[in-house]
Amino acid sequence: MNLLVTGGAGFIGSNLVHYLLGPAAAETGQAITRVVNLDKLTYAGNPENLAPVAGDPRHVFVEGDILDSGLVRGLLADHSIDAVMHLAAESHVDRSIDAPEDFIQTNFVGTFRLLEAARHHARQHPGFRFLHVSTDEVFGTLRPEDPAFSESTPYAPNSAYSASKAGSDFLARAYHHTYGLDVVTTNCSNNYGPYQFPEKLVPLMIRKISRGEPLPVYGDGQQVRDWLYVEDHCRGLLLALLKGQAGETYCLGGRSEKPNLEVVHTLINLVTAKLPPEKRRSPAELITFVADRPGHDRRYAINCSKSEHELGWHPRENFATGMARTVDWYFDHEAWVARIEAGTYRQERLGTAAG
Repeated sequence: MNLLVTGGAGFIGSNLVHYLLGPAAAETGQAITRVVNLDKLTYAGNPENLAPVAGDPRHVFVEGDILDSGLVRGLLADHSIDAVMHLAAESHVDRSIDAPEDFIQTNFVGTFRLLEAARHHARQHPGFRFLHVSTDEVFGTLRPEDPAFSESTPYAPNSAYSASKAGSDFLARAYHHTYGLDVVTTNCSNNYGPYQFPEKLVPLMIRKISRGEPLPVYGDGQQVRDWLYVEDHCRGLLLALLKGQAGETYCLGGRSEKPNLEVVHTLINLVTAKLPPEKRRSPAELITFVADRPGHDRRYAINCSKSEHELGWHPRENFATGMARTVDWYFDHEAWVARIEAGTYRQERLGTAAG
C-alpha cells in the first residue's frame, strides 16, 4: 500500500508513521510500500518526532497544508496513493477557546478539501479508501450513570474544537453517501504516550512533578476521561483501514476511565519514584486547584465493543502499564522536551519538498 498520512509530524501522527513503517506488516500481514507524510509543521508538528524513520526510504516527508488543494491532488496522483489516513487537526481545547477560527479552517475546511481531492483521485484509482480520524469529544459529555459513548451516540459537541471535528465527521459521512467515496471514520478517547506535546495533561504533569512545580488541576479534578495508549490507537487505525466497512464508524478506547485527579496522583507516584529523595514532593505540596475551563465536559467514556468484534482490535496496554511506559519515555527523552520548551524544534525541517 501507498499511504498518505496527514499530520504525521504531530503526536498521534508520528506514532502512526513509526507503527506503519515498523511492526505493522508483521502484525497485520499488510506490506506498506510508501508513507507520504504531509504536515504543516505548526507549533505541534515536530520534525524530531520522525527521527526514528529518518533513514527509511519508504518515508517521504512533505511540508505543506491540507488546505492546499493543488498540493494534495498532486501527492495523491504522483505517489499513486491507495489510502489516506487523515489525522491533521488542531486539537487543544484551551486553544480553541482563545482562537476558534484556526480550528474551523484546519479541521472543517481542511477536511473538506481533502475529501474533494480524494473523490477525484478515487475515480482513477479503484480500491482507494479514506480513513477519517476523529475524537470522542464530538459526543459531548456524560453523567456518571450514563452508558459509554458508542457509534450510535448522538453528537453534542461543546467546544469549538469538538464542533469543528463533528462537522468534519459529517462531511466524511456525506462524501460516502453522496459520492460513494470509500470512507471509514474512527472516534478515539484521550491518547497519551511518547511524543505528546508538553501542553497536554500527561506530559505537562510529568515535567512539572520532576521539577517540583505546582500542578494546575481544573475545578475539583473529577472530570473523567478514558485513556488510550497511543500505540494501541495506531494499531486500531490500521485495522480500521484494512478491515472496516465502508461508511461505518468505529470507536477506539482504552477501557480505562479515570478522573483527572487520579491521573495526576498516578503520575506523581511514578515520577517521584525516579527522583532523588531531596527532590520528592507530596501530592499536597504539588497540586493546585484552579478555576475550571469554560464548557468543560464532565465525563468521556468509550464502548469499543464494535471495534473488538469487527476489527479484532483491543488495547494491549492498561492504564498502569501505559502510564509507566510513558513516564519512562519522557525521562529518557529530556532533550526532546528541552528543545520544545526552547522553541528550537520549530527551525527543523525534514525531507523533500513536493508540490
